[in-house]
Order: sequence, then C-alpha cells, then structure tokens
Amino acid sequence: MPIEDYALISDCYTGALVGRDGSIDWLCLPRYDSASMFGAILGTEEQGRWLLAPTHARAESTRRYDGDSMILITNWVTPDGEVEVVDLMPQGDHRADVIRRVRGIRGRVEMHEELRIRFGYADALPWVRKEKGDAPRGLLAVSGPDAIIVRGPELKADGRKHVADFTVEEGETVDIRLTWFASHKEPPPPLSVDDAITTTRQWWSDWAARTHQSGDYSEQVIRSLVLLRALTHNETGGIVAAATTSLPESFGGPRNWDYRYVWLRDASLTISVLLSHGYHDVVNHWRQWMLRAVAGDPHDVQIMYGLSGERDLLERELTSLPGYQGSSPVRVGNAAAKQFQADVIGETMVALHEARRAGIKETEFSWSLQRALVGFLETEWEKPDQGIWEIRGEPRHFTHSRVMVWAAFDRAARAVREYGLKGPVEKWEELREKARQSVEEKGFSTKRNSYTQYFGTTQVDASLLQLPQVGYCAPDDPRMLGTVAAIEEDLIRDGLPLRYLTEKNIDGLPPGEHPFLACAFWLVEQYAGSGRVADARALMDRLMSFANDVGMFSEEYDVEGKRQVGNTPQALSHLAMVRAADAINSGNHNRPR
Repeated sequence: MPIEDYALISDCYTGALVGRDGSIDWLCLPRYDSASMFGAILGTEEQGRWLLAPTHARAESTRRYDGDSMILITNWVTPDGEVEVVDLMPQGDHRADVIRRVRGIRGRVEMHEELRIRFGYADALPWVRKEKGDAPRGLLAVSGPDAIIVRGPELKADGRKHVADFTVEEGETVDIRLTWFASHKEPPPPLSVDDAITTTRQWWSDWAARTHQSGDYSEQVIRSLVLLRALTHNETGGIVAAATTSLPESFGGPRNWDYRYVWLRDASLTISVLLSHGYHDVVNHWRQWMLRAVAGDPHDVQIMYGLSGERDLLERELTSLPGYQGSSPVRVGNAAAKQFQADVIGETMVALHEARRAGIKETEFSWSLQRALVGFLETEWEKPDQGIWEIRGEPRHFTHSRVMVWAAFDRAARAVREYGLKGPVEKWEELREKARQSVEEKGFSTKRNSYTQYFGTTQVDASLLQLPQVGYCAPDDPRMLGTVAAIEEDLIRDGLPLRYLTEKNIDGLPPGEHPFLACAFWLVEQYAGSGRVADARALMDRLMSFANDVGMFSEEYDVEGKRQVGNTPQALSHLAMVRAADAINSGNHNRPR
C-alpha cells in the first residue's frame, strides 16, 4: 500500500503500522529497533503480517484516532452491516501487548483474521503450538529469544499462516490480544481489554492536555506532539527519528536508511519543540539519556545511538526483506553513526540553553557534560564533516555545520555570562567569532548574495533555512533574504524545496529524491519570520494536505505521484511542522534569541 495508508499505534516503547486494509504490516517487539516480526511493508505478506478485516469484497473503511490518544479506530461498512476495530498498544505496566477489539455496530459482519509470524526480519519461521490448559487456548509461537501468544478466536493452520473466521453482530464484542515475551519465560496472563483501553485513553488524554494549543493548525500541532511522544522511549528517554527502516527516499533506488535510532540532532530539536509547548519534564529525561550515551572520552561522541545509548549500530543489508515495492537494499543499523557531523553539538547546546531559559535547573552532571561536548568542538570544529544530510561522499566544510558550531560556542558563552555557570568564556567567545568569520568569508557568495552549501561553492542547501532559527541572523537580514531567493531559484520543485541538488554528486549516491517535508516547513517559518505571511500560509496549507487521514507525515513527498515517501512517521517532519505553525501564529516570528 502507499505509505500514507498506514497509521501508527504505540506504547512509547515500540510501534506498529496498521494499514487501511486492516493489516499490521510492520511491528518490532519489544523496542522500535528490535527485529521485525511483521515485515510485509518491506516485501509481501510472506514477510509477515496480521490481517483483521471483513471478508466482504465491498467492505469500506474510514479511521481516526480516539481523541488525542494513540488508539486507532477503524470503522468498516459492508452491505451486511458495520463494525468498529479498535487497535492499541496499552499504556501502564509494560508488557509489549497489541490489542485488537472488534465491536458490532449494526447488522452482521463476517471477519477474517490472518496471522503470518516471521521473526528476525522475516528470517525465522516460528515453532507454533496451542497453549496448554482449558479452552479457549492461545496460540504460542517461539523462535530463538522471541515468543508471542495470541488469544482470541481459535486460529487454525493454513500452510505457513494461521487463520480464523468469525461473525460479529450488533452489540457483540470480540477481543484479540497479542503479547510478546522472552521465550525462556512463561506466557504472561491475559490483559483485561476494558481496563487497557480505559487506562491507555486516559494516559494519552492527560499527556495531551498539558499543552494549551490555540490558533491555526492547532489540531495538527497536537497530533504531531503526540506522535513525537510516541517516538520517545518511556524508560530510557531516547527519541527515535522514525518508526521504520528502509522506506525509500526514491522508489526503486538505494536511498533506504534505518531511522529507528536516536540522533543527537533530531532528538534535541524534538526536545526544543516539546519544551516550547510546556513539556518541561522531557528535558531531564533526555539529559539523563544523553549523559549515559556519551559518557567517556568526548572525542568518542557519536551523532546517533541506540535507544538505550548503544554505540554499535553496524549497518548491514538484509536479504530476507526484498524492500518496499522492490526498493533495495533493506538496511539495518546505520553507518552514519561513525561520521563526523560538526553541527550536532550545536543543536544539542541550543536545546539545553532553551531549557535554562525555561527555568529548568542544571543537574549535578549536566553542565559538565555540556562543557565536555564544547571542549570536543574546541579542537575539532574546523575539520570537514559529513553535514546534516550525512553525505557518503567527500567530507566538506558545510556552512550549516559551521553555523551550528557558532551556536554551540554562543550558548556555552551565554551560559556563563547570563546564568553564572563556570567555563572559559573568553575562549568560547573568541571561537564563536572565528566560526562567524569563517562563515561570512568562506560560506557566503557575494555573486549570489547568498550563503552557500559549503565553502567554495555557489550552490545552496535548504539547511541554510535554519540560520535564523538558532539566532545566527534575523530572518529579514539581507543576506538571509538573498539565500532564500537562491533556494527558491535552485531547489524548488513543484513549489516545494529539495534538500540540495543530488545531481551534483555531493553525497556519493545516485541522484534523485523528492522534496523534503522538514525543509518545506522551515521555509514556512522563514517566510513568516521575514514578513511574507501570505506566502507562509499558502505553503503551510498545501503542506497540511500532504498529511494522511490521521495526521501523519513521512520524510518526503512525491508531488507527481501525490504520495508520501520515506520513513514514517518522521520526527523531523512533525517537529518542523509544529515550529512552522508556531511561527505563523506568533507575533514576533522567531527573531534571534
């Protein structure tokens, strides 16, 4: 199915993608970065799925989330009647459950359930047997360290799948519960579905109610904040960049990456957005995660980690998953973890500075951690890097990276000057000025009156739209306006910005990708900040039409094909959307701070 035909359900440990057809085609348990047990989105049903839908060929579905929760409600209408399917991953005591409740609304509807379990990224068929004891007995499936038990209508073997057909009448309820557990343990007892739905609905409602959103686009802002929370691990505090791996940036091409890890950059930007909407508690959770993840020699800092701070994210290609609509290879792990990306400490320092401005006090080790990160930059900042887009070509002096270096030294110096923290403030101020000079002298083209993608070129990059966001310049600074004009001239396709020109072979990969949604939202923010409010609203309204029916954005958008592209839901797209809405609704339009 098209990527936009999927909706996420989540327990803030992992998530499942549920299709419009009632099939769960992606699920990794017990964490986002675990191996998949349903992987049909990266192949066919043979790679594993869990279908639950009416049998009637003319069944039609509509769906929505239950209020501000991550409970998905799909309404099915057939010529014989109507049912509602409630899909959720319960909050509360973490047990790694998926619940699917079928409720009869009117008439009589025949339902079909099909379960194809493929552990280990579809590399392992499980040993399947019936649970011991009195009926009704669950279906047990075991492979290596993984086991699940499925309780509900009796499933019968049909080749390499298990199926069940049952009828639901008006007022009748049928519950199905899938529970993952470590295979060396006994199966957990069944959950109370009524209690799980009530608890989960209340948990999400209470969380969403902590922000008071008004103004234009408020409904989508809240949904985006909820999705950002869903991508944040309840225990560790790590924030994954997306729920999926290897959904392609270009259909049929090799630009397929694993986003189920924690980028310092993306997580810091997420923290900034959540913080600006009143979620102050996320800061300490994030700082504690970061303290554990980067502990040790600052020169060993990585740009991304696993959900618990794991460093070994070895990238490999899978042969067991053929890829989304044939887009291969499917990758697990991410080699970019070992890249030098000079910007990431800048985004981190900006987020932690915003926490200080919000009144959140330093913990015992939080400032020493920041000093260590800035200390690393003191010796490394002038080296060429792979940049925000993680190029796999030759490292360069990317202008965006140098601006974020400026931001890191700026926030470090301001922490001393404005908040009385200890540090070599004169040294940081001197380095801040050196970083600015390098950008102005080498990263600006007087010929085009524009900042450039990297030193020594006249090409531009949509990441330059972030310069006003970190206070490097005002959005209506003449040099920034010239940069926007160059971006509009070089990068706009069908009214939307590309990240950069892949045809220039900067990234070491074959050319071709689609407009990047986060960059489009950054352009909205820039338009609003520079007084082009009508342009900001026009672009924003168009971007809102690219969300799917339940408010999810992926990474990119195929304008010609009118479909979403890339991993989903993409944290960077959603946080940029929130910033864009805030910019439109704001009176000061994100002037430098």
